[in-house]
Amino acid sequence: MRVVGRQLLEDFKRQHADARGSVDAWLAEAKEATWETPHHVKERYASASILRNGVVVFNIRGNRYRLAVRIAYQTQIVKVLAVGTHKEYDSWTFDS
Repeated sequence: MRVVGRQLLEDFKRQHADARGSVDAWLAEAKEATWETPHHVKERYASASILRNGVVVFNIRGNRYRLAVRIAYQTQIVKVLAVGTHKEYDSWTFDS
């Protein structure tokens, strides 16, 4: 998969050093993945939430943080939408 929006991840890691390893591990796996359907994502990340419009929310660092991405399965592109705490997640919307 090609991951776009990595700057959001870098900014997040600067603010939340405790999540650095978890974010780096997710990024490394995502870059190597060939997810073709939401089912493929769930095979590896059983706790991931599959939302509409290709949005997937991953739990980061033992569910302390959330990472929201939009996956375009046909083009193999993962776009980072947001990453933050559970409290921040409660205000996120993914309409477009």
